[in-house]
Amino acid sequence: MPMAEGALSGLRVIEMGSLIAGPFCGQVLGDFGAEVIKLEDPKAGDPMRQWGRSKPKGLSPWWPVIGRNKQSVTLDLRTDEGRDIARALIAKADVVVENFRPGTLEKWGLGYEALAKTNPGLVMARVSGFGQTGPYSKRAGYALVGEAMGGLRHITGEPDRPPARAGVSIGDSLSGLNAALGVMMALHARQRTGKGQVVDAAIYESVLTVMENLITEYDLTGYIRERSGAVLPGIAPSNVYPTKSGELVLIGANQDTLFKRLCDLMGRPDLADDPRYRDHAARGAHQAELDARIAAWTADQEIEDLLPRLEAGGLATGRIYRAPDMLKDPQFQARESIVTVPHPVFGEVKMQNVFPRLTDTPGGVRWPGPTLGEHTEAVLTALAGVSAELLADLRTRGVV
Repeated sequence: MPMAEGALSGLRVIEMGSLIAGPFCGQVLGDFGAEVIKLEDPKAGDPMRQWGRSKPKGLSPWWPVIGRNKQSVTLDLRTDEGRDIARALIAKADVVVENFRPGTLEKWGLGYEALAKTNPGLVMARVSGFGQTGPYSKRAGYALVGEAMGGLRHITGEPDRPPARAGVSIGDSLSGLNAALGVMMALHARQRTGKGQVVDAAIYESVLTVMENLITEYDLTGYIRERSGAVLPGIAPSNVYPTKSGELVLIGANQDTLFKRLCDLMGRPDLADDPRYRDHAARGAHQAELDARIAAWTADQEIEDLLPRLEAGGLATGRIYRAPDMLKDPQFQARESIVTVPHPVFGEVKMQNVFPRLTDTPGGVRWPGPTLGEHTEAVLTALAGVSAELLADLRTRGVV
């Protein structure tokens, strides 16, 4: 897909790892123009190539997204020759991204200290469940554990049910995003010092960092935040409400001025002066009964009539979207929040665009996830000095 030169054009990244956490970091860097060379096991490649509830045309619908803007090179890192080739590639790279269990790269002679001897400016992003240090560092660390340990699972779901999970692997994506942010910081520091460094992005800490005041509130008051379903305790009104058509509507009117506008729309301007609701603290204390009042009103309204009135009143409101709703929404269309990308098998495939948006050096989806080993020959001959004869021999022996 044609695009302006990305902000990270000229940056070379070697991605070693699989699934979501590390590869999401590589995706973010590649989205903004970095040259991302993904090293994959020759036999099966990244397991994300096989993931998915269904496989249209035998292919995973995950892979076009998580693998986009990357070059696929097959290389068996468990062999001496595979590791030698990896060292040659890393010697010419700016960044390495990996999400093996801590200690794995060191066991292979590919730890940061060893690699930095030949490439002192190297930045290595290490994504793992519990970080590179501490008593849990060697444990297998998947998002479900990191989300629980970081505090997210306990507060997600309805109060009368066990903890729930988000419908996506948010812990993985948060750690990958934190790793990408750390890479940018380390590269900025390298401009001053000439030296690279390690970015240590743990899943549980990446979740913890978005937990707002959960720790501080407990430390100061002893309050332990619990599951509260669709509401935030004490923030009212801000909830999901029924409508006559059966569709749910979101309404946020927890500021005094917005609440007054909502009361006017409800035909109950007196509620804005009611002692139970007239300020933020009072509304929070009477949250359940206030939500019941609003729900009784919205349940008698058609959503197509209700939404324009709420929007005209300056209230935060909207529907709960699914994929079909996103594809037909004019805001998504106007901003090209979803793009259509050419695909060698599907013909074309839709996926989320690149975010955030940069005005002068924007990112973009240049191609979807490549076939396994699609770039092996081009990359290894150009960057690792592998001859055609050696490459053929390595293929025969399963090294690439």
